[in-house]
Amino acid sequence: MAREMKVEIATNRKAARDFHISEKYEAGLELKGTEVKSIRAGKINVADAFARVEGNQVMLYGCDIQPWETAGEWYNHQAKRPRRLLLHKKEILKLANETQVKGATLPLLRMYWKNRRVKVEIGVGRGKTHGDQRQDLKKKVELREAQREMARFNRR
Repeated sequence: MAREMKVEIATNRKAARDFHISEKYEAGLELKGTEVKSIRAGKINVADAFARVEGNQVMLYGCDIQPWETAGEWYNHQAKRPRRLLLHKKEILKLANETQVKGATLPLLRMYWKNRRVKVEIGVGRGKTHGDQRQDLKKKVELREAQREMARFNRR
């Protein structure tokens, strides 16, 4: 049995800062050949990417994959075109129900290689308030200070 390799392509750190993520889903991504070559070259930005359920499909918006330089104008792709996510029908219906709730959204969390295929991880998120963001930052600072004190104590 072959081992499953997951190699990180891009991570959306803004999503963890701006949303409370309740559930995560793994989805395939329908891409063109030049898009795959651009992803391999690292010419991708997922900072503003999100998914939306439209009928019986889930579409990914805001994912910026730059055009491949050596491809001709005829074969190249648009940088911010909507891309279809590949999910099972039950997952699509579940996502459709979860996004009906006011304030729920589907931000892209990360993109990675899995067995030579590009996969994305989307989460069901609810927007954080400014107070929530400040509280999370405060927890991080306290944890960092506690770890620093433990390291200082263990050095003695």
